[in-house]
Amino acid sequence: MKKYKSLAAQEARLAFWMLLPAVVIVASVILFPVIANFWISFKSIGLGDLRPPVAILRERVVQTPKKPGDELVVTYQIRNSSRDRDLSDVVVTVRIPKGASIADLDDMWTVEGKRTLKSTFDRWEGGLSRTFELRFITESEYFTRDVDPRAPTSAEIESASKNALLSSPFTLDNFRKVVQARHFSRSLIFSFVYPFLGALISILMGIMAALLLNRTFRGQSFLRGLFLFPYISPIIAATFVWVFFLDPFSGTVNALLLDTGVIDAPIPFLNAWTIDISLFGMKVPFPLARAMVIFFDAWRYFPFAFLFILSRLQAIPEDLYEAADVDGAGYFKKFRHITLPQISSVLGTIFLLRFIWTFNKFDDVFLLTGGSAGTKTLPVEVYDNAFGRGDIGAGAATAVLLFLMLSIFMALYFKLLKEVDDE
Repeated sequence: MKKYKSLAAQEARLAFWMLLPAVVIVASVILFPVIANFWISFKSIGLGDLRPPVAILRERVVQTPKKPGDELVVTYQIRNSSRDRDLSDVVVTVRIPKGASIADLDDMWTVEGKRTLKSTFDRWEGGLSRTFELRFITESEYFTRDVDPRAPTSAEIESASKNALLSSPFTLDNFRKVVQARHFSRSLIFSFVYPFLGALISILMGIMAALLLNRTFRGQSFLRGLFLFPYISPIIAATFVWVFFLDPFSGTVNALLLDTGVIDAPIPFLNAWTIDISLFGMKVPFPLARAMVIFFDAWRYFPFAFLFILSRLQAIPEDLYEAADVDGAGYFKKFRHITLPQISSVLGTIFLLRFIWTFNKFDDVFLLTGGSAGTKTLPVEVYDNAFGRGDIGAGAATAVLLFLMLSIFMALYFKLLKEVDDE
């Protein structure tokens, strides 16, 4: 028995060490972007700060010698590629051309060897640009070279700089900037409204489609495949078709409405904040672009709900419906007292999954409207902050807020999943 336990322990240890590299690699791939995003969110840096600043040297010949004894005059412009970050240990090295000698040397230059000039700067401020001039006296040997006399000298520059991600201080400025932005509250509200209504409408459409195709009739298989088309079609193709159909100038929808006299002027479905709708003699503002984005989400993802609901409907015992028929129950009573309770657990799971996925969705809204007309969500806000405005710190801070909200939703989902399993 002791040998067996010892052998089992050895096998467990062996399995652990064999799996450890794979676990470390997978954990690194998953956790590194998350940790890096949290780190950047506390750093007040822009997109350009991710590229370290360097010293840039431009060399230009301003006076070309024509005969021995003439001067070769060269200017060297040195500037910092960053406007606000300093450089250190800047070293400029200039090779004296063959057949030339230095005419006048400033104190900033030191001679190393026979033909090398060096100048060192301990600190070079951000945005600083300076121009230096060197004069060389040419000899006859200068004109016998295989090099064009108008060619500049051989000059190089080296510099060192601090990494902004490591050297800049930790701060909460990014979070303040994001939360205090005037459009943040609007984006946050729509980030909840959009997935909530999108998931709700897609579930309602999925229920209707599942109830329709749960019956046996000719063409049932064809319709089932057709209903899956919005879900399996590429997002680029789907959004392009919608944008084309809803275009106010060349779109099919506007053309039909104009030809039938329903409207007098084209409607910018994807660009209008609101349109006035007459209701009981009153004009009510309707958020058109936001409604189109929500309906697109419902249309594209209702097949997901349809598949789950249809599979659950087919698992309901027919005895329940037969007993209801004997009791004289109508269609709506059977749906309310039999069908709905049987699929309720599936509906809750679908709703949470769709809500979480849509809450984190970027491409649908971005491809349809670009976040204009009040349709901007937090994922689009992340993109706009990080790449549209070049504020990578604010973009990371928005992503952290999005991550925390998604963590709460995931906790609710796993709690619901556990309750369903217990039942």
